Amino acid sequence: TNPGFVVRITQAGLDYAQQQGIAILEKELAQLKLPDFSGKSGKVHYSFSSLRIPSFRLPYSRITPIPNVGLQVSISNAFAELDGDWRVKFLFIKGHGSFNVKVQNVNMKIILRLGTDTSGRPTISTSGCTATISNVRVRFSGKLAWLYNLFHRIIERKLRKALESKVCDNVAKSVHNELQKQVRTLPVTARIDDKIGIDYSLVAPPRATPKSLDLDLKGEFYSLAHRSPVPFSPLPLAFPSDHERMVYFGASSYFFNTAGIAYHEAGALVFEITEAMIPKEAGFSLDTSLFSAFIPQLEEMYPNMPMKFRVSTPTAPFLTIGEGGISFQPIVDVQAYAILPNSRLAPLFLLSLV
Repeated sequence: TNPGFVVRITQAGLDYAQQQGIAILEKELAQLKLPDFSGKSGKVHYSFSSLRIPSFRLPYSRITPIPNVGLQVSISNAFAELDGDWRVKFLFIKGHGSFNVKVQNVNMKIILRLGTDTSGRPTISTSGCTATISNVRVRFSGKLAWLYNLFHRIIERKLRKALESKVCDNVAKSVHNELQKQVRTLPVTARIDDKIGIDYSLVAPPRATPKSLDLDLKGEFYSLAHRSPVPFSPLPLAFPSDHERMVYFGASSYFFNTAGIAYHEAGALVFEITEAMIPKEAGFSLDTSLFSAFIPQLEEMYPNMPMKFRVSTPTAPFLTIGEGGISFQPIVDVQAYAILPNSRLAPLFLLSLV
């Protein structure tokens, strides 16, 4: 199915979206739930619990299109802080306290696969995720903290592996439970006014190219009172090769012509011209004397009577877009009336304008 309306989001547009979305991702990562873990080194038994992440910062990130897949979110040099509680047992000695972890040089790559469902709403899922952490430093507080310092490298290694695994797990869950949940409820139609609505559902999955993300939308107007099938199909619509702007929009003749049909069927393409609409400085009144020079019978049958015009379209206006430009030739009927003393309307003449 060809679209009636298209949207292109270039790398510059994705960069802007990245700036807006990075704060949300930082918030999600700060809510990571890390598992308790325990182990032993020689005769020392240790355990860590109540692991929390009070801070997670993503100073460098980028969203890039991946052809035939969707988007890649790349994060580099991220850093985080962790807090938690520790317990240790060495022979007959027991101790506990708190600890702080600084995690530095976190690098992540998240691949988001984009699609569409049967209702024309977008779908999103993770098709890949990698996370590497280069530097973990642990600082212990409390009695017997010196015991932990004897094997802090083992602890740092375990924490690093737990974090690397948990980060991707949490990202996948957030995409599935939060992001996909939100896009599943996105509206695909909207009211323009009390007569007309527009359908902007996807007619194909979002298309990623090396330089942009392209969206093919239905772009169809319809009457809210009665939605009837459109008697023609949209023609192919192609984007120019330009990628300098953040966002590009394209509309075919289908987009405009369905608007014309919808407004025509809703009876919205009917207008009246009355005396009250004539500016006082115009120097004339809208009455039969104004047209009696062209139609002498008016002066005889309806002398000096006020008039009004009803402008309507007998058929929906049709616009054609081609290589030669835009062609728009609507047919307009102008019905003239005399307003009788009893306020009834007497038809005078009809003009058909093409």
